Amino acid sequence: MSSVIPAIIAGLVMGVVFGFALEKSRVFEPGIIVGQMQLRNFIMLKVFLTAIATGALVLAALNGLGFVKLQPKAALYAADAIGGLILGAGIALAGACPGTTLAQIGAGYRDALFTLAGGLLGAVVFSYAQPLLDRALIGTGPKLIFTDLLGIPYWLGAIVLSSAIVVVLFAMERMRPWRDDLGTDNDGNALSAFAKSHSKMAPAE
Repeated sequence: MSSVIPAIIAGLVMGVVFGFALEKSRVFEPGIIVGQMQLRNFIMLKVFLTAIATGALVLAALNGLGFVKLQPKAALYAADAIGGLILGAGIALAGACPGTTLAQIGAGYRDALFTLAGGLLGAVVFSYAQPLLDRALIGTGPKLIFTDLLGIPYWLGAIVLSSAIVVVLFAMERMRPWRDDLGTDNDGNALSAFAKSHSKMAPAE
């Protein structure tokens, strides 16, 4: 019981931080998500790359200090490719992903309730279909860490990976600043832009 309470507290704290960052970055908004899928803006990609770099460094520090052990998942290439395509299609159609649905509900997007219901239904269906999928598609694969392939310590790989991501983010921001990517055609700004344009066209009384 004593080990469960710290885990719950840590989970709540991480959830609050994640939710705050998600709301401030506007990544939870359907317009931003669909815009990323259509390659009209890259805010979502920038946030995800930042999360990867940060997560790699934090995990390396926690692993180096002995607080956590690396637990790699099996490399299932076919399942990852097919599942990624299905998930991507669903995200593009719904304008939401599993991590943003609850944030959308909290922000007042009522259609996100249907996305949540569909996600829960999909999880139930997968739980029953998993035995068949394990034999036909998912199977098993090697458990690899990318640094094992390079023959270097994980902490060194995390630093190199994070440094490379920072360079990419800097270049992306130089070419496509996030304020320009937010634009006036995404949720939160479209209505105000529409009102402004029509107010200029309205005849003076």
